[in-house]
Amino acid sequence: MGLGSRRRSAAWSLEDSLSELAQLAMSMGADVVAEVTQNLNRPTQHYVGKGKLEEIRETIASEECDLAIFDDELSPNQQRNLEDDLKIKIIDRSALILDIFARHARTREGTLQVELAQHQYLLPRLAGQWSHLERLGGGIGTRGPGETQIETDRRLIRNRIQRLKSELEDVRRHRALHRQRREHVGFPVLSLVGYTNAGKSTLFNALVHAGVPAENRPFSTLDPVTRSITLPSGVNALLTDTVGFIQKLPPALIAAFRATLEELQEATLLLHVVDISHPNAAEQNLVVEETLKELKLAEKPRLLVLNKADLLIGQDETQPDGLEEAAPSQINGVLTSAAQGWGLDQLLQEIERTLIAESVAAAPAPTVHFVG
Repeated sequence: MGLGSRRRSAAWSLEDSLSELAQLAMSMGADVVAEVTQNLNRPTQHYVGKGKLEEIRETIASEECDLAIFDDELSPNQQRNLEDDLKIKIIDRSALILDIFARHARTREGTLQVELAQHQYLLPRLAGQWSHLERLGGGIGTRGPGETQIETDRRLIRNRIQRLKSELEDVRRHRALHRQRREHVGFPVLSLVGYTNAGKSTLFNALVHAGVPAENRPFSTLDPVTRSITLPSGVNALLTDTVGFIQKLPPALIAAFRATLEELQEATLLLHVVDISHPNAAEQNLVVEETLKELKLAEKPRLLVLNKADLLIGQDETQPDGLEEAAPSQINGVLTSAAQGWGLDQLLQEIERTLIAESVAAAPAPTVHFVG
């Protein structure tokens, strides 16, 4: 379910956003049986208008649905109102993304980050969990059992959030020590960034033969992985694979993954990987650029990597001649196919040229002494 309006961002159409939402839901094993949209300038207390709410109710009955997913983050009151009226489980895009992250978390760090984001998302939504108890008692001069239980749960969750933040602060300090060691060695650091499912992990494996799990589904990589890579001149560098971005990324996730995203701040060069075959490649590129701006990384040097060229121009066992000419003329980037191994040598050469250019630009101007 999604809302469209004249004030909606022009970058993503409602149809494209809902199509992505459906893909996210299917990646979690859901069967998407219906799609409901409404043009509305602002969400109501039920997110949609009364007439559309009735249409959703009829769709739920006819399709025998047990879950409804909304494309925008619902307020606690909106979620509670919808569940009271529709009598099924209601989640929003943020909750769905959190569930996907929870499924893919493998390491201790990833689990901590996802759990923190889940608790921060749940805390303001506790009231609906105990509405059945609120009707059992309470009134002027009394405290109902539902209210007492809510306050107890809030206290427990706040305590858990503080413990998780403390543990993640230890992770952050540990990562800082690793970065200091890398800086001492003096190797340039390359970080892969991009929209989820753009092929970053496949490219990472193709460049360093790391064997990192690379799956054709969103957010298959949560924890950053760093490996050594040798550039054409023989210079060693470090390459890091990081978590992917997505439109309407829950703020709680960005906050929880602060320790991971700090890897990007220490990078010498960001390799922005774009799935050039995707119909929304331009919109996905914009989401990544906006997210980097939010992370105060807009000025960080970056190189655009136009990946999945095999899906754009057709698969073949050998790299086609003039591969770079297949890229759109208005886009200045390196065309690759990590899955087929195309364009990797050109990418490494361009990385080295960019690093050299950046090091020259960053070097202080020479001091000239006049002797007379």
